[in-house]
Amino acid sequence: MKSEQTDGNKEMIAFGFMNIIGSFTSCYLTTGPFSKTAVNFNAGCRTAMSNVVMGFCMMLTLLFLAPLFRYTPLVALSAIIMSAMLGLINYDEMIHLFKVDKFDFVICMAAFLGVSFISMDVGLMLSVGLALLRALLYVARPAACKLGKIPNSSLYRDTEQYPGSTPIQGVLVLQLGSPIYFANSTYIRERVLRYIKEEQGVSDSKTDIIEHLLLDLSGVSSIDMTGIETFLELRRILDSKGIKLSIVNPRIEVLEKMTLAKFTDAIGKESFYLTIEDAVQNCRFSLHSSKTTMEESLNDQNVV
Repeated sequence: MKSEQTDGNKEMIAFGFMNIIGSFTSCYLTTGPFSKTAVNFNAGCRTAMSNVVMGFCMMLTLLFLAPLFRYTPLVALSAIIMSAMLGLINYDEMIHLFKVDKFDFVICMAAFLGVSFISMDVGLMLSVGLALLRALLYVARPAACKLGKIPNSSLYRDTEQYPGSTPIQGVLVLQLGSPIYFANSTYIRERVLRYIKEEQGVSDSKTDIIEHLLLDLSGVSSIDMTGIETFLELRRILDSKGIKLSIVNPRIEVLEKMTLAKFTDAIGKESFYLTIEDAVQNCRFSLHSSKTTMEESLNDQNVV
């Protein structure tokens, strides 16, 4: 509420110690409800010493003043709690959340409505469940984009984000941006093949067909055996199409697993590059060499 940084782990450790020690004296369960926090904040408390004072006053109330509160209407107590809780609701932040991320707003409202009208457990389970669902969707549908070269530079960026970037003739550069494992490996394979199909469908010239596929793995933090097998299967599919697969800038963890799985031996160590520019230059040299060889063979046939 004061925009202060707090360590939730320390609070949980403190609650745990209090409940462990209190269990030896039949102490009531110690928690940190929002209602008491709101009342404490609205009363003008500034330090943790306020909790000691509040606890001492609560002890005196339970020991000596409890009979006086026996006939206090629950409506009055509810009104006190509600008036304190209203100060915790940040309407501007909710509106801002709705404008920025609709799914985050849905999670927020699920927690708020669930806690308000059902129970705290249901509200928390709804919000946590929706958050986990979104995380699974992000992981199962990882980001992938086609890269093009920025004119007059050696930089390669997303062609959708930078429309001025130009694709490389005969070379398709794709960037993967998430861990690759069993849950998303099939999607990645289909996504890569879809990119190739789209590129070959756009091009009408036989000289612009895709002959090299570069996969930038700089954003892939980890990979499992299923992901490596997916790359092997992708390589077999590409070989049948006459497309050479190359890997660019894999992280050390990914490269170690590929080496142990003998993936580097399968596609050749010469198919690994440090930068996209190095890989593109090598692909251009390969394309130029194959084109020259083809022209020479055609000339020989014409002479004959």
